[in-house]
Amino acid sequence: MFCALLLVGGAYWTFDRAVLGMVRARELPVAEAPLLHSTVERLAARAGVLKPKLYLIPDGMPLSLATGRGPAFSSLAVSSGCIAACPPAELEGVLAHELAHVKNRDVAIQTSVVVLAASVIELTRVGGLLQRPLLFVLGPVAAACTHVLLSPKREFEADRLAARLCESPHGLADALARFDQASELVAFEASPATEPLWPFNPFMEEGLAALFVTHPKIEERVGRLRALDTSQEAA
Repeated sequence: MFCALLLVGGAYWTFDRAVLGMVRARELPVAEAPLLHSTVERLAARAGVLKPKLYLIPDGMPLSLATGRGPAFSSLAVSSGCIAACPPAELEGVLAHELAHVKNRDVAIQTSVVVLAASVIELTRVGGLLQRPLLFVLGPVAAACTHVLLSPKREFEADRLAARLCESPHGLADALARFDQASELVAFEASPATEPLWPFNPFMEEGLAALFVTHPKIEERVGRLRALDTSQEAA
């Protein structure tokens, strides 16, 4: 029992580092991206959470993720492709979406589920010649755990809160549309178990990746975001 509690406690304090290691993220100093740090600090203050540590993912695909244990301790990572491709309003919307997950305490569950699911998939490699049968059995088990613990509703709620933090839903809506286009042009390779971490599903929905899809369709999310703009309706 003591060993089990020690393992759970250790995992609670280290899962976020495991996730950042999985995506090869490195800490982003303030001097390297002062405007990005300033934007995150401003949005975090609006959300009522402590400013997360910022990390950079060396990948051309526009992506972002939040990990950690909650509003008091979290990390936020953005890809080099996201910084390069997104205008300020879109980047602000993406950052606000990740901070919404921190505010809603989604990050603790997301981080734990992703690490556990990825570990189960990696265990299949120990099987040698039995790797494919083990993957056939354990892959759906890991995916089932992911779907039981993570609901697509968390994305809708994070989108809604992000729109409120930015005082406009259009930045995030435009960013999601951009991400959808980029996923068709830029190759992306990672463990399918990481799907819940990203702001959208960057994987082709086939094979093992199709088992881990937890995000709603981008078209539906964009439509809901646009509908939040009451000023257009009034006009």
